[in-house]
Amino acid sequence: MAARLFDHASLLLLVASFAVVQMAMAGDPDILTDFVVPEDNNGNGNVTKIDGSFFTFTGMRVLVGGGPPPAFKVLKAAMAEFPALNGQSVSYAVLQFPAGIPNPPHTHPRASELLFVIDGSLEVGFVDTTNKLFTQTLQLGDMFVFPKGLVHFQYNADSKNPAMAVSAFGSANAGTVSIPNNVFNSTIDDNILAKSFKTDVATIQKIKAGLAPKP
Repeated sequence: MAARLFDHASLLLLVASFAVVQMAMAGDPDILTDFVVPEDNNGNGNVTKIDGSFFTFTGMRVLVGGGPPPAFKVLKAAMAEFPALNGQSVSYAVLQFPAGIPNPPHTHPRASELLFVIDGSLEVGFVDTTNKLFTQTLQLGDMFVFPKGLVHFQYNADSKNPAMAVSAFGSANAGTVSIPNNVFNSTIDDNILAKSFKTDVATIQKIKAGLAPKP
């Protein structure tokens, strides 16, 4: 009996240790250098000269003097677009909303989001793990935080005027899981979706057709 109790205690300790390690690794990993030097195709540190240009991102210049896009648009400055962010645990996105257009419900699995309205107004909200909805109407100059991993949305309810916001993320690669796209543009069986949403296969197929990428 004593041996069995010891085995159970050892197993619990081992599981607890793994849990602590996973919690410690939940965010972007810390780096042991000032910044991460890009690798070449062979996985070696890039030997090209690193200067101020490496730490500069010019991809947002298209916003200067530009008009609102015809559809919702996101301009990202994350690790993929701006390699100098690797290891820095920060990134940005600019969200452009035509009149009457939402950014559909989605999540960012690796970061919280701090949104700052710089033009127009936005209806925003998120749902917590108890299924409680928190909403707010943001005006020019307002900020709102979406907790890490929770489903959230933004909506430009103004039928005439566009809106724009800047989002900051606590990760160089926050990731985006679009709920409509990931559910209905995936290969999940139509019967499973129909039963899950308490509807029929024909309705699921109609939703899929509406969300399918336009040629």
